[in-house]
Amino acid sequence: MKLDRGVPAQVDLSTRNSEEPKKGFGFHPLGVWCDTTAEPLAAMLRPGNAGSNDASDHLTLLDQAIAALPVEYQAGHQPGDRPDAVVHPMLVRADSAGATHDFVRGLTEANCDFSIGFPVNAQVRGALMLVQEEDWVPAIELSGHRRPGAWVTELTGLLDLSSWGEGTRLICRRERPHPGAQLSLFDVGEGFRHTCVLTNTEGSDIASLELRHRGHARVEDRVRNWKSCGLGNLPFEDVVRNMAWVKVTLVAGALLAWAQMLSFDGALAKAEPKTLRYRILHVAALLVRRGHRLILRIDETWPWARDLERGFERIRTAFG
Repeated sequence: MKLDRGVPAQVDLSTRNSEEPKKGFGFHPLGVWCDTTAEPLAAMLRPGNAGSNDASDHLTLLDQAIAALPVEYQAGHQPGDRPDAVVHPMLVRADSAGATHDFVRGLTEANCDFSIGFPVNAQVRGALMLVQEEDWVPAIELSGHRRPGAWVTELTGLLDLSSWGEGTRLICRRERPHPGAQLSLFDVGEGFRHTCVLTNTEGSDIASLELRHRGHARVEDRVRNWKSCGLGNLPFEDVVRNMAWVKVTLVAGALLAWAQMLSFDGALAKAEPKTLRYRILHVAALLVRRGHRLILRIDETWPWARDLERGFERIRTAFG
């Protein structure tokens, strides 16, 4: 695994439902991805009636995800480690299913920064009624430009967050709703759609912290790719054998992520599994032996023949 040493390792946790189509048995998988490299780190297949906000499952999977990182990235994030033992900071992002006291406490004990979706409940709505118009600052995009029709404010001092631990902050974004957006009665009355983020990261640039959490949306792509690697069709009727199947899908996802990091640039470096299968994995070729060498002959008219050739060259270079 290759991670950018100048940027905190960003880990995304997501829960998604998957129903086995042949016999109708429901399963509720939980997955974790390293956003920095797009690699799947760990997964858990649970019964269909498992709750999406089960903190014990989240903590178990977090431990597995940290254990899957290189040893130097685990430093400071093991049980009992002091905050000053952290060599590589780690950010864990999750949707509102991760907004439980036990999970947040576990993240704090693991010396991780967190960015977790937070429900707009009665306490949050009361705080929003106290926000002055001048307290809202423009939301931003990745380009640094202003996000049209969106503003951000901090609610930390306007409601009681003491149960979430010292240093916990709550940031809210309001945005003019898109056509078809599902709105609560509060949002309808205010004329804006509100979303909140719970975090323990310090800093006065709340627009950047809110933008950072929006990157969690990439986990939707990870889930879709996971299904393309076999999760979309769990073949067995019991959890144990399907869990073995899930492990194989993780291996497939990791191999694809490594191949894209090492071998390709441009569109192929970001392509989804279906595209890679058509352009690279399923290409017609002939393996021949000449002397003591194996040679892979590819149809030179294949549009991605040169990309495949460069990919093999980079793999040979990377592994000597």
